[in-house]
Amino acid sequence: MPERTFGEIAGFPPGSTFTNRQDLAASGVHRPLQGGICGGKDGAESIVVSGGYVDDEDHGDEIIYTGQGGRKRESRQQTEDQELVLGNVGLARNSIEGLLVRVIRGAGGDKNYSPATGLRYDGLFRVAEYWHDTGRDGYRVWRFRLVADDEAVSPEVGSEDDVGPVARASTTVQRLVRNTQMAQQVKELHRHTCQICETRIDTPAGPYAEAAHIRGLGKPHHGPDVASNLLCLCPNHHVMFDTGAIYIGPDWVVRDSSSHGAISRLRRAASHPIDAAQLAYHKAHHVP
Repeated sequence: MPERTFGEIAGFPPGSTFTNRQDLAASGVHRPLQGGICGGKDGAESIVVSGGYVDDEDHGDEIIYTGQGGRKRESRQQTEDQELVLGNVGLARNSIEGLLVRVIRGAGGDKNYSPATGLRYDGLFRVAEYWHDTGRDGYRVWRFRLVADDEAVSPEVGSEDDVGPVARASTTVQRLVRNTQMAQQVKELHRHTCQICETRIDTPAGPYAEAAHIRGLGKPHHGPDVASNLLCLCPNHHVMFDTGAIYIGPDWVVRDSSSHGAISRLRRAASHPIDAAQLAYHKAHHVP
């Protein structure tokens, strides 16, 4: 099996063009001759955006990318639900591990951002989040929000003799403005103690907990930045909740997504009402 490479491929900077998929595969920028995702359970190296799925959205520096599977070959129509396997779970792994993915656009994609002919490598993107939704054809599709990381530098493996400082690169990051005061109030109300496992992390600088939005802010979820859309969680349960490993049912029981077995009951406070509709949204879009 060819060596897997995450990040840039030497000799092919962003803007490199390719006549066809054979030319692209030979470069190593995207190795499969047909598949849109190159990757597996340990992460995805590259994807091709070429209009193959009707649910794709290309906004230039942000792409809502549809996962693979659930349709017949040579057809854009979905005929069954997609599963979180193969390249789909690879992209999900990128989100968890912070691995960047190479994005190649083909001539069949959005005309505003795609080449007129052939294919073009457009740089590294990060997988900001992933979820599932009902696609235009009525079947479940996995969706991945990719954000351009134009200043990213591919990691290089150093030797034991490398003793100098790590190289740095200047980056510009665009973030949603969050109501940090409200998040702090929610954490203080719960005494910085996880509402799921009752863990409180005490550091020399004081207690630490994380305010987790139940329904994500901004596109495409458009969740409200209000206290009823926040939970006070420990880092472990924050990650598990965001990735759909756990969910909270209408009975306020926290459940494991794979077995649906009960883990605990969410601790609530009268002064911190939680919007059950946002919990239902989370389960519907993040639990496999």
